[in-house]
Amino acid sequence: MKNVIAAGDKITVDAARTILEAGGNAYDAAVAACFMAMVAEPALTSAGGGGFLNAFPLSGKPIIFDFFVNTPSGKIDSETLDFGPVHVDFGSARQEFYIGPGSVGVPGIIKGLLHTQERLGSVPIKTVLEPAIIAAKDGITLSESQAYLLTLLEPIMGYEEDSKRIFFRDGELITGGTRLAMPEFADFLDVLWREGSDLFYRGEVAKQLLKTMSPGGLITPDDLENYEVYERKPLVTPFQGYTVLQNPPPACSGILIDFTLRLLEESGCTSNHPVDQAHIAAAFELTSDIRHHHLEGHIYDPGLVNLSDKPFFKEYLHRFQYIFSLPAERYNEPAGKGSTTHVAVLDKEGNAASVTISNGSGGGVMIPQTGIMLNNMLGEEDLNPEGFHRYIPGRRISSMIAPTIVLDNGKPVLVTGSAGSNRIRSAIVQLLINTLCNGMDIAEAVEAPRLHLERGVLDVEPGFSKKQMEWFEQRYKVQEWDEKNLYFGGANSVTLEGGHGDSRRGGSCSIF
Repeated sequence: MKNVIAAGDKITVDAARTILEAGGNAYDAAVAACFMAMVAEPALTSAGGGGFLNAFPLSGKPIIFDFFVNTPSGKIDSETLDFGPVHVDFGSARQEFYIGPGSVGVPGIIKGLLHTQERLGSVPIKTVLEPAIIAAKDGITLSESQAYLLTLLEPIMGYEEDSKRIFFRDGELITGGTRLAMPEFADFLDVLWREGSDLFYRGEVAKQLLKTMSPGGLITPDDLENYEVYERKPLVTPFQGYTVLQNPPPACSGILIDFTLRLLEESGCTSNHPVDQAHIAAAFELTSDIRHHHLEGHIYDPGLVNLSDKPFFKEYLHRFQYIFSLPAERYNEPAGKGSTTHVAVLDKEGNAASVTISNGSGGGVMIPQTGIMLNNMLGEEDLNPEGFHRYIPGRRISSMIAPTIVLDNGKPVLVTGSAGSNRIRSAIVQLLINTLCNGMDIAEAVEAPRLHLERGVLDVEPGFSKKQMEWFEQRYKVQEWDEKNLYFGGANSVTLEGGHGDSRRGGSCSIF
């Protein structure tokens, strides 16, 4: 058995490989890759965000490490709240993001990654952090794909002088091939391995973070000191003879993916080879309905609908079976882009790690003297379905992040996940269908054309048949894309036979 790594950039993959070659395991490697991504993929993640890690260790006891962002407890005062829009041009569309201190939720990524490595890692944390420390100090060569992602978020990356010093040269945003160094972040990491997460949540960095919150922000000292990493049991979905391990509530992702897979399987659609893309689109239509009508704003309700309830499932199965004679509806589902990256690792011993980390689209706010940009999770529409700043303090924000592990006879055979906000669940469902039902190898499955249904609009990449397109156009408003696009996620994935980094976001892979 070989080591297999897939991540959002070659430099990120190389960091994980370095750790595995030094005797570390999948969890050491995944954590090292996450810290390296904060340097090599700065538009996609940061030490000021949050995430989830799905672990299937040799012990056979799977764990979901939940270190996503909490809602803060500071008093919301509209007169002092620093929270405002910036407009980002994506070419075919302009999107509004809300940033500033009032957009920042309580970060969990530092505590979460250190906790995971302490629980499951096998080498010292200093060893794990060393690749990122060296890269941040000496600099890396920014890839063209990462430079492009920075251009999309230019108004956010240039929001403060601290970030301009990192990402701009002579008033212009850095381009691909530029040497990017983060010496302050290197210094932060060098202290972090000595002091642990207290540095960020109670120590000097906590003090600096809290300074950025006054005035205009909402995070308090108690929010930082009381932040906890949760270890959860994964949601388990039997599918096509395999076992799919998913992110459980309060995340919405796992229960929606679980429902979609069961809908396709129990309707008999997965017996077709390949599975009809029209059936996948129809399943997405119904899961969008469930999210909109039953989950958004209700994930913590005591009476939250049980999607596994037989009468409830049968109702949707009945609707699915008759959907081809019914008119499509238009669901008002937010369409965030999201700054997220994914790392998948299978080591030669059989340990599996699937981790997705996110900074939202970035809050534009830097922690002084650290090189760390804070998240804007309170300013992301899809994470705040009831409206901005209408939350209960101290809760995990519900997320669409979905690190996924597939087991065959109790052993991990596929590790996947994706970036892409609302498109995460669509990307993962299609990848699982392509590998587990359609017989594609992992590279084919990752690069196969994708579709995504949102707000009654079906976005489709090139590559679908004429017959499929005709059915799509009869039922939906169809948006055809000229080429594969980062909009459809970044599903970096590994299997026992190999791995593949999603080209949509410049992904990379290593097998050794």
